[in-house]
Amino acid sequence: MKGKYEVNQYIGAPLETDDSGHYKIKYDENGHFKLHSWRTGKHTKGKFKKLGQIFMTENNMMVVIVKAIPVAFKDRHTFTPLQRFTTEFVSDSVLNEAQSELKDTKTA
Repeated sequence: MKGKYEVNQYIGAPLETDDSGHYKIKYDENGHFKLHSWRTGKHTKGKFKKLGQIFMTENNMMVVIVKAIPVAFKDRHTFTPLQRFTTEFVSDSVLNEAQSELKDTKTA
């Protein structure tokens, strides 16, 4: 099929920066954060390299990738496309903090 491309689902946590400019997970007013899903789209810029990489959503929100899952091309509309991958990565401690939420979600 012409125009077909590889699609992956990326589960990620929203980020913000601290006063020093380092990325940290963005918590809500209750002290929690939720993982959300996005996917690569036809016009997504950049390439996925590894977990901990930061991407930008269509709404210019920065998100850390916690898990990447292949998606069948026909199922791609289930997820919102992301805008672009950056070349930035979060620290291991931030990635571990986000991945702990993924583990908690599986056991709940």
